[in-house]
Amino acid sequence: MSQKPRINSSLALAVAEPVLRETIGLHGQTFTFRSAGSGPLVVLLHGIAGTSKSWEPLMAQLSRQYRVIAPDLIGHGESAKPPGDYSLGAYANQVRDLLEALGEERGTIVGHSLGGGIALQFAYQYPERCERLVLVSSGGLGREVHPLLRAAALPGAELVLPVLSAVAARSVGTAMKVLGRLGFGDSTDLVEAWRSFVSLGEFTARRAFLTTVRGIIDLRGQRVSAVEKLYLTADLPMLIVWGDQDPLIPVAHAYRTHEVTPRSQLEIFEGAGHYPHLDAPERFAASLLTFLRTSRPQLADPGRLRRRLLAGSAAARLAAPPVHDEPPPCRALRRLEP
Repeated sequence: MSQKPRINSSLALAVAEPVLRETIGLHGQTFTFRSAGSGPLVVLLHGIAGTSKSWEPLMAQLSRQYRVIAPDLIGHGESAKPPGDYSLGAYANQVRDLLEALGEERGTIVGHSLGGGIALQFAYQYPERCERLVLVSSGGLGREVHPLLRAAALPGAELVLPVLSAVAARSVGTAMKVLGRLGFGDSTDLVEAWRSFVSLGEFTARRAFLTTVRGIIDLRGQRVSAVEKLYLTADLPMLIVWGDQDPLIPVAHAYRTHEVTPRSQLEIFEGAGHYPHLDAPERFAASLLTFLRTSRPQLADPGRLRRRLLAGSAAARLAAPPVHDEPPPCRALRRLEP
């Protein structure tokens, strides 16, 4: 692949560029995304039942120096919501296809919650396209998850969700009280959870939501994990951001991930919940911009994946318990007396 020209950050525009809402047809479906700015690419992936609109304030700041793209993932927002595959792999393919259609080859991938799981999957499937990885309260890094999401994996959830959505749309106060009892104590978490429930009033949005949840979560919690493949990111600059009061995915996942990813940086936002980029937008923007400016992007290397896979296999063999190939000793046959 040929490299696209990069704009030196010192020559970047001093004022934010407008955030544009755009649409494109992909595989016969409408894909909506927001874009702004020019320069090195930054891709922003929202969480489940969210939309690209949540990234607009950050996009305005990043657009001074970067080309920023934030899609409404299929099944969300203003993008199409067809029946079909809502696995992490399918979402990663959609992001790849969008970037390819827009002529964007490589960039920094930022993912929040479900978007973090998609970002991890994207980095795994398309390492040559991923220069840096930013995980914000990310899914896919441990079993634990809020019981509300585990409940969505239960049979019959499709009957309960329309009622919850109607209640949330009709009575904000009632919805807030219920969510407060479920542990959503932070005001941002309450508002975003309420918005999520309201967005599920449409049948196609509920179908996409349930298909997505049931693909990654079961009654015990998250069943899709990137942990065993994190060794493949050894050369990938990574920023991990989490709120220490996250009610949906525990902050312990951030600490564990940081321990096993040698090039990662960890930022814990004290007092923030599941949406640290909304709880402390100025701090989040500053942390992200510092990371972008001070970390060197991972360069495309066709042989890197093979080397990492073989090194990981060798390490796994060394850590495995010894296997004895000798057959077990045979018992002596008792001699039969005539």
